[in-house]
Amino acid sequence: MGKPITRSHSLPLHKPSSPSPSITTTTSSSSKISFQSRKIRKLSTNKTTSIATLTSDSISPIKPLSHKGEIELALDHLTKSDPLLAPLLNSHEPPALNPCTSPFLSLTKSILFQQLATNAAKSIYTRFLTLCGGESQVNPDNVLSLTAPKLREIGVSGRKASYLHDLAEKYRNGSLSDTSILEMNDDMLLNRLTEVKGIGVWSVHMFMLFSLHRPDILPVGDLGVRKGVQNLYGLKDLPQALEMEQICEKWKPYRSVGSWYMWRLMEAKALANKAAKKA
Repeated sequence: MGKPITRSHSLPLHKPSSPSPSITTTTSSSSKISFQSRKIRKLSTNKTTSIATLTSDSISPIKPLSHKGEIELALDHLTKSDPLLAPLLNSHEPPALNPCTSPFLSLTKSILFQQLATNAAKSIYTRFLTLCGGESQVNPDNVLSLTAPKLREIGVSGRKASYLHDLAEKYRNGSLSDTSILEMNDDMLLNRLTEVKGIGVWSVHMFMLFSLHRPDILPVGDLGVRKGVQNLYGLKDLPQALEMEQICEKWKPYRSVGSWYMWRLMEAKALANKAAKKA
């Protein structure tokens, strides 16, 4: 999407900085069918065995924005549901979706980019990829093989090294996997990923928006989105989380796209202010 203007490692659906003129779409495997919770029982001549309990708690029933036609559906819904948002949709290009090759790689990159200027983060990430042998070799085993002193040599702090190792260990012990991440619904994924050291709510929201292309993410803690909502609705004060939820209720089930346009709104305001100062 485009890059959030409030955090140093913000990512594009193209991540929040400048809008992309075109849409690049990929098909994700995260779309699943939800079932009512029930037990399936297998009958035999000797005994009845409970095999499994299927619930909808961990399965996302909503198609990702990278699914064909979803962006168009989102824009149509937002145009009809929010008259104040409609002009903004018409004045900016739609979100561009960058493909996510690996959730593990995306989470690793998110940790490395935390609290760093973009150029410094890119430099460290490039050296990290070299240590691993390329993006395709960024996997839990390789990350765990990189000691904290070795990571420190390429600019990764000891704390971030512990974050990377904790993420990799949770993959190795089966607590997380690329497959389970794609299948979990938003609430469960938020709970599971914030159990990883160094990954907070904001980071998970950005990951779900820009890597997984989840359609209904409202990053209530992101300053850029909050400022956008304040500006769009003429609010006196920055909206807090509950007020954000209430105001943006009308955007469901496409709050991710509404949020993306809040970043675009604030970027446009910043450019206009800069131009006015030069005049």
